[in-house]
Amino acid sequence: MSTAMNPDTGDGFDAPTPSEAYSDAPNLRREMHDVMELGAVREGRRNGMVTVPPAPDAATVDRVFLLRRAALMDRMAVEDPGPGARGAAVRAAFELTQFDHQHPQMTAGPHGPHSIEFDPSQRPYVRQEYAAWTAAGQPGA
Repeated sequence: MSTAMNPDTGDGFDAPTPSEAYSDAPNLRREMHDVMELGAVREGRRNGMVTVPPAPDAATVDRVFLLRRAALMDRMAVEDPGPGARGAAVRAAFELTQFDHQHPQMTAGPHGPHSIEFDPSQRPYVRQEYAAWTAAGQPGA
């Protein structure tokens, strides 16, 4: 009997479950603050107050922002799996996968951004990449 695929729990995917992928993630409130700050810095609206070293280039800044935002939206959808939260998580995951498709050298997990392994939501891909990014010491953060 096969396991049913569920992007909210991670069941049925060759990717970390939400609890595995986000085990060392900051709490949601802190991550929300940091992601908003990274977005402002990325768009040139602020000098930034997030205490992270400067990234080596604009593509790395973009990827870190897209990855952390997608992970944040995924975590929020896991906490409250309503249609609004799920929709936001899917949109953020889609933006990350589009970026990663254009910059394959920046991906870290075993499955590419458009792998048939992942369901159309691409949320398991976000978990795979977040877990790999965390395990690598959060490069570019």
